[in-house]
Amino acid sequence: MAKKLDIEFEKAYKISSTTSLKLPPDVMLQLYAYYKQATKGTNYQQPSGNVELRNAFKLNAWFQLSQISEDEAKKAYIDLVNKYLKNH
Repeated sequence: MAKKLDIEFEKAYKISSTTSLKLPPDVMLQLYAYYKQATKGTNYQQPSGNVELRNAFKLNAWFQLSQISEDEAKKAYIDLVNKYLKNH
């Protein structure tokens, strides 16, 4: 059975991935990094896409979260979604 945190994380992901709201780039970068840390931990992989500078920012943002656990990243992701997207 899924933990409550995992269920809340999935709900937050569904909200963030289906929103039509245009978020600031820094918030999008945070969502990306927290999502990756929550789902992959420190098993880093090169971001997809062929825009090198953007990929460097994405990978750097993920590296900066290496000290937090996957559960902490899930909580932070949920908090960001609630802050920016909950009422939209």
